[in-house]
Amino acid sequence: MKKFKLYDLLISMVMIVIFLVTSLVQRDNTFLLGYFVVGGWQLVGMVVHIYHNWFTQAGGRRYYYTCTVFIVLVIAVLGFIISPLLVIYYVMLFAAPFMALYYAWICYKELSSIYRHELIHLK
Repeated sequence: MKKFKLYDLLISMVMIVIFLVTSLVQRDNTFLLGYFVVGGWQLVGMVVHIYHNWFTQAGGRRYYYTCTVFIVLVIAVLGFIISPLLVIYYVMLFAAPFMALYYAWICYKELSSIYRHELIHLK
């Protein structure tokens, strides 16, 4: 778990920085590509956490984040049936970068908790 969480955090942060810098330099659609690549990676990370039941207890940060992402995905899919719900895509255009950073912060806090727990056993 610790190794996956470390890689999840590092890969998320590196991809966020790379896509941000690349999109500022190239001034093209790289930023939109970054939405899908970073979001896809973080979605895979969420599924792995759910599958292994890591930090997914009710009331935790990851639990609420996962519920929010699930609701957004359901609304996005329903948007193709109920067209007024397509507004979620405009909302996510602005919210997605903050959600990506929040996901990385969640990973950081969980990793810190794991390392702190390991240090307690050294006393």
